[in-house]
Amino acid sequence: MATERSETGKSSNTNGLHVAIIGAGIGGLACAIACRRANPPLQVTVLERTPEILTIGAGIHIPPNACRVLTRFGLLEKLKQAGGYQVQDFTLRRYENGQVLVEKPLKDRMETEYGAQWIAIHRGDYQNVLLKEARAVGAVVLTSADVTGVNLASDRAQTLLLKDGRRISADVVIGADGLWSLTREIVLGRPFPPTETGDLAYRGTFTRAQLKGLKNERVDKLLEQSNIQVWLGPGRHAVFYPLRNHTEYNLVLIAADDLPTGVRTSQGSLEEMAANFEGWDPILNEIISCLKTALKWKLLHFKELDQWTKGAVALLGDASHPTLPYQGQGAAMAVEDGAILGLLLEKFQSAGIPSNQAEKNEKLESLFRLYEGLRKKRTEVNVAGAVHTRHYYHLADGPEQEARDEELAGLPGGRWKGLCSFNWGDAEYQQSLLGFDVLADTEKRFDEWLGDMQE
Repeated sequence: MATERSETGKSSNTNGLHVAIIGAGIGGLACAIACRRANPPLQVTVLERTPEILTIGAGIHIPPNACRVLTRFGLLEKLKQAGGYQVQDFTLRRYENGQVLVEKPLKDRMETEYGAQWIAIHRGDYQNVLLKEARAVGAVVLTSADVTGVNLASDRAQTLLLKDGRRISADVVIGADGLWSLTREIVLGRPFPPTETGDLAYRGTFTRAQLKGLKNERVDKLLEQSNIQVWLGPGRHAVFYPLRNHTEYNLVLIAADDLPTGVRTSQGSLEEMAANFEGWDPILNEIISCLKTALKWKLLHFKELDQWTKGAVALLGDASHPTLPYQGQGAAMAVEDGAILGLLLEKFQSAGIPSNQAEKNEKLESLFRLYEGLRKKRTEVNVAGAVHTRHYYHLADGPEQEARDEELAGLPGGRWKGLCSFNWGDAEYQQSLLGFDVLADTEKRFDEWLGDMQE
């Protein structure tokens, strides 16, 4: 029998699976919601090490594959009420003059092509919607709950050890603790830090009033568009789009990493940042000039992770597959992970939980191997796809860049239905990335797994 700790510190004994989720980021909260939406709901305790869950950050995308999951959670309208909006177009521009290379239509195509919308939203607003929903559906969210270890057992429940001395028992432990995951080290049995990608990002946000103050017609036109604007250039690129009903705007500038080894973030020098984009589109530089401050952070990932699970412990999101952000899929893949884990655990519980703890743990371990099998290939393709996108975004001027631009210019004539050497424009690649229904696939694969277990 599992023991759940309430926010008041009291315990209650209940039947059914108890899921402990380490980390209250987007993936962890999506997992909590999926588990609580199960029929019957699973017990869920989310353990967040910070004293307060601060919904910070800047812009983030919710592409159709993640939006499909969140729509099934009943959260689409809540996300829009929180300032999320449907992206109209995805515009690629030449770095030196802002010339439009190609404009991919999103708003009118996403539901038709992929079965869901493409939403842009402030990351803090996104996390806040998920946090409110997780609590509303009955997940217990504990703050100041810094997990320092997990005692794994084959014949009893798993025990999470907290820095303040608390011990929490759970049937299942989900490591949603991000890029510097402790849970990953528990699963692997060794340190496994991320590695540097060679890129860093400057991130800044603006108010509408700041940008209107430039009194520039081209900037004013950009402000009215619900587009993702990307300037492509040698070794770097820039991304710009609106947030919070066009009252704020998000700018991300990608350049070569010059931070010292081991330094993850620093306050960016505005002069250094502007120098990185000297000679670029004057409009982009006008926007950059409005920045009062900019955070500079190192982009990290790691090579293929050979193990995602151990016993009744599983990893999700950046704990297992951090990626370059160039496909807008980092958080989306974490949402997929969380939704799949919730569905698998729901179906496992509905199929009948073994009363013998050792047998229960053995079957949970097998279930998590199924989860790993469902996720590993897809997330590896995404990580590789982001690296591929970096190559095409950052081409130096020359024959390969000219061929890219010519190929991109021809895509609208093919109605975005054909082949492209750049995955951003390839119809088959985009269909597999954005249109694949991971929950329907999970239903099918679970039934096959259960049949094998019962033979």
